[in-house]
Amino acid sequence: MSMNNIKDATILIVDDNLNNLKVLCGAIADYGWEILVATDGETALEQAEYANPDLILLDVMMPIVDGFETCKNLKANTATHEIPVIFMTALSDTVDKVKGLSIGAVDYITKPFQTEEVLARINIHLKLRFLTKQLEEQKQDLEKRVLERTAELSNTLHELQESQLQLVQSEKMSTLGQLVAGVAHEVNNPLGFISGNFSLISQYTSDMISHLKLYHKYYPNPAEEILEDAESIYLDDVIKELPEIIGAIKLGTDRIRNISNSLRNFSRSDTVNKVSFNVHEGIDSTLMILKHRLKANEKRPEIEVIKNYGELPLIECYSGQLNQVFMNIISNAIDALEEYTDSQVNEIDERLNTITISTQINSSQKFVSISIKDNASGMPEEVRNKIFEQFFTTKNVGKGTGLGLSISKQIVEDKHQGKLSCFSQFGQGTEFLIEIPMQ
Repeated sequence: MSMNNIKDATILIVDDNLNNLKVLCGAIADYGWEILVATDGETALEQAEYANPDLILLDVMMPIVDGFETCKNLKANTATHEIPVIFMTALSDTVDKVKGLSIGAVDYITKPFQTEEVLARINIHLKLRFLTKQLEEQKQDLEKRVLERTAELSNTLHELQESQLQLVQSEKMSTLGQLVAGVAHEVNNPLGFISGNFSLISQYTSDMISHLKLYHKYYPNPAEEILEDAESIYLDDVIKELPEIIGAIKLGTDRIRNISNSLRNFSRSDTVNKVSFNVHEGIDSTLMILKHRLKANEKRPEIEVIKNYGELPLIECYSGQLNQVFMNIISNAIDALEEYTDSQVNEIDERLNTITISTQINSSQKFVSISIKDNASGMPEEVRNKIFEQFFTTKNVGKGTGLGLSISKQIVEDKHQGKLSCFSQFGQGTEFLIEIPMQ
């Protein structure tokens, strides 16, 4: 630190002896320092707190509050504890010198005063004081720069994580789109052939049955061989059941067509432009794809889906991505119900597993709200607070990546400026609330 700063220093001299004050002030008067004086400990404390001097010269022997007590009070006060204190003591008082240093003084000067000694000690401790201040300022500046750099790195890391999520999401949607395109191609070709010929088969079958009935009407007494053959092939049952079988085949082909349409609807490639979207169709398409997982199995009864659909308008959104959110959340609900059933073996025949899906326009008339709620075991708070973090999962190795809900949150909040919330209490199920702006 330059000498200019030292020349600008403020020094507080504390001594009840006016002659000592006069001698000290005269000895250091030519150095340009601002000099403050106090004649007792209490005044010294007030002056130090108010003026914040750079150095204090403190006499040991003072009435009422001596120098040691005054020093202790200075060091106990957060406003003055860093101000260096030099004790002034008699040359022979070695005990006082040791005691003064032990309670926080940095040095001492002896009486009677030697001007060279006083100036030398004042100068060295002022230099140390200003160097300490400079070091503290540099430390604070460094800490500030470290904090700024840390914030910058944190922001960069967040952006990198967002980019990773977008890449994962895009890759998943691209892979799913390719898979669906291949499945649709393979399914739609034979389905088109079946559908194209189905009406003919139905018509031909109806005509043949009508012809048999007409034949039986005009020839009620056929030959014995014909009667035996009709009996052996259960002709009456065939005539009765064949239309039902054809009807069942039609239901089957319609179901295949619905599944194919659901797959195409679920994975629509709409990452560039938003499209008008029917939320209920998206949810129903997702449930169609997950229908096999909702059925009863040897471990648990069927999972019942309860739909409380409200009147919703079409919304502008990336429908394929929103369907992906429905898929992630409903799949997690099914997983939670299966895990809960495994842990409650004795109640498997008594308990109804449910997923309740409710939709409505929220009170502000600005958002479409979709609630997906299960009645599984719910989550403790420490788990609920982490579920949207990347790679966090409670599932066993190989059964979860920890990306589903973090991707879902990004789709809802970043892509659609909506909100994805989770409400759960341990033992009382879990609810995910999706809010998407209508415009």
